[in-house]
Order: sequence, then C-alpha cells, then structure tokens
Amino acid sequence: MIVQEQQMDKILVLSPHTDDAELGAAGSIARFSDEGKDIFWVVFSTCEESVPAGFPRDILKTECLNSTRMLGIPSERVFMLNYQVRTFSSHRQEILEDMIKLRQQIKPDLVLIPSSNDMHQDHGTIYWEALRAFRKGASVWGYEHPWNNLTFTTDVFVRLDDKHIERKIQSLKEYKSQGHRSYMDEAFLRALACIRGAQLDIPCAEAFELKRLLY
Repeated sequence: MIVQEQQMDKILVLSPHTDDAELGAAGSIARFSDEGKDIFWVVFSTCEESVPAGFPRDILKTECLNSTRMLGIPSERVFMLNYQVRTFSSHRQEILEDMIKLRQQIKPDLVLIPSSNDMHQDHGTIYWEALRAFRKGASVWGYEHPWNNLTFTTDVFVRLDDKHIERKIQSLKEYKSQGHRSYMDEAFLRALACIRGAQLDIPCAEAFELKRLLY
C-alpha cells in the first residue's frame, strides 16, 4: 500500500522511549506536519536510568521537546510519562488505561506504534496494549527499528521528499546524549530511506507494518 492522501487528520504517535518514534517515523511525521495534520506525541519513559555519564538526568526530556519541535509539533501536544525503562511489562494495565484516556481525549484517526516483531521488551508492551486500546477506532501502523526486528513486513509506504528526511536527521541530532548509538548514524538513516524508496522507484520513503486500516 502506498500512502498519498489519506483522510487521517489526527495522528497519535506512541514512543516507548524518547527517540524511538523519530527513528521509526520522523520523515513521515514531518510530511504529515507539512500537510497540516494534528499530531500528538506520547513518550512512555524518559529513560533517566540510561542517561550517559556527564549529562543531566532529565536531558532526554529537553532533547525530546527540541526534536519534536523540529518536526512541527508544539510542546503542548507532547506528553511524557514516567514509566521506568525495561519495566513496562509490569505495568501493562496502567499503560492500557493511559492509552484509553488518550483515545477518549484525542480520538485519533491514525496511531503509530512499534512493529509486532520488535524484540525490545518495552516496545512489545506498547505494541500489544496499543492494539487493545485502539483497534476499534483508528488505523494502526507499526514503524520499523531494523536493529530490533527479526522480520518486518513493508505493508504501507509513505513517499517522502529530501526535505522530510533532512528534518528527520536534524530532529535526531537533537539527541546529543544518544549520539554514540549506531542507529543514530546519518548514513544509516539516509540509506534506510533510500532502500524503502527504491522499492517504489522513488528517492526516499518510510515503510510501516499495517495492523489496522479504517477508511
């Protein structure tokens, strides 16, 4: 499926940790922002336990706000929760209840979540609880993290311009505390966009796993 024009005016982005959603979907989010979509962003953990030495404990909160601002999302539409990293499976019911509140408050048309084959334990929890919360009222797409996925089905493609990939890269550069991670490498990010574009004979794209489509 190639996404050109969809009647999806409200988009809810679920990011288990800061930077997860940008890595998987920031190019598409930049495009949706340019198209005037209402985008809401939820981070379930700011990962204070994982901040490298030499940075303030809350640095990822600041970096996330800077990153999402570059994608055109105002700070009042960015929500940060305080679940401890790698413990989400112990808080499934609370996470589900948070999602149900978001569903009732925002009434999204499209929800972006980690893919079904993401091996990170927190990502898996967000995937399953999001399906429970949103399966009856919204389209649901799973974004890819190749370093976490054993397999990934490219069901949905979003065509992107160079400017969208550039904004994705610039948004991720705001995460200075995470710059040492291999998946933050600019060459990798551009290469993945080129690979997905090559599947369509266009310069660049992002791909998603389709879990639910409401039209």
